[in-house]
Amino acid sequence: MRKLKIPSDLTALAYSSIKQYILEGQTDPDLRLTEAVLSEQLGISRSPVREALNSLATEGLITIEPRRGAFLRRFSVKEMTDLYDLRIVIETYSVQRAEVTPKLLATLDKSIERARLLLNKNKKLEYIEEDMNFHGSIAEATGSAPLVSVFKNIQSLTWVCRGQTYYLSSNDAVRAHSAIAGALKAGDRERAKRAMEEHISYVRDQLIQFATKQQAGEHTKSGNGSPGRQLAGKNGE
Repeated sequence: MRKLKIPSDLTALAYSSIKQYILEGQTDPDLRLTEAVLSEQLGISRSPVREALNSLATEGLITIEPRRGAFLRRFSVKEMTDLYDLRIVIETYSVQRAEVTPKLLATLDKSIERARLLLNKNKKLEYIEEDMNFHGSIAEATGSAPLVSVFKNIQSLTWVCRGQTYYLSSNDAVRAHSAIAGALKAGDRERAKRAMEEHISYVRDQLIQFATKQQAGEHTKSGNGSPGRQLAGKNGE
């Protein structure tokens, strides 16, 4: 990460920079993120870094272990399955209850076009954000504050998973989003529901297949006594 210029809100910039660093896949669950190393890399004091890490932990993106530091959140296969199954329930409900207006349809069309361009340019982080904007727009169109709150919480919890699914399922997302938007435009809620369920199920299945193989490989290495990778810096903080 490059050093930051001194701004008025260091905590917000530290949060944004660390989050981008994580979501771009420049770290992994076995690497330790310490206040000392991060503050040195960003060129700022430890205090805003500490606050940024606490915010990321609250979102569920990282876990903080006393006297050890912060680690990227690791999800079990069951946790991933549960999260994506919950997404199916919430988002199939959303497409049935969303108020379909010309403004919403225009927003979805623009999102699909932006996602297509970002995918072609291989802009991973921006693509993931646009993908989430598409789904968020439909959830917000329900007008249900509780639903939107739960949906945003799930989005935060699946940030790390989304980084893994980018190369597994991104090529199908534009087509899937077009199918969902097209069904809403035609006023066919049932078709929109099926398209949404198929889309999220596909992403879930690709992720679970990948995670199962990955965890099996890690178990094999552990059984052979291979040491895990350790930290993103120097001695323990």
